[in-house]
Amino acid sequence: MNERTFVMLKPDAMQRGLAGEIFTRLEKKGLVLVAAKVVQTDDKLLGKHYAEHIGKPFYDGLCSFVKQAPVLATVWEGVEAVKVVRDLLGATNGRKAAAGTIRGDYSNSQQCNLVHASDSVDSAKREMANFFQPNEIVKAKIALADYIYSPEEQGKK
Repeated sequence: MNERTFVMLKPDAMQRGLAGEIFTRLEKKGLVLVAAKVVQTDDKLLGKHYAEHIGKPFYDGLCSFVKQAPVLATVWEGVEAVKVVRDLLGATNGRKAAAGTIRGDYSNSQQCNLVHASDSVDSAKREMANFFQPNEIVKAKIALADYIYSPEEQGKK
């Protein structure tokens, strides 16, 4: 069955002009974009978004980095979207990410790693709510679904 995941293109992805490349990779995998907006983050929003990291040694530097420039907040839908996106991104540290992944091909940093993606369905729901109102997320219609997913994966059988 389809699920949704939150993906945030961080300031480095936006400043380096990689949004189109990242979108292309997600779309070619069969995911559908169902929400997007450019956001200038602040301490309040990042405190909610990165709540599980408050107090960790990297938290302040991460928030400072993400506030440097606008981010692109997005929601993607597809079968096992959370896992699919995380696999496409590769390891958090770009130096350790496999070639062929987004981070493996375009990042060489732990912090400047281009993209944040939800690590679970529950995290995705929380993160989507931090950035979007329910009416800002549209229902996906995958026109080529029969060529991307089996009937069973689409919930048809």
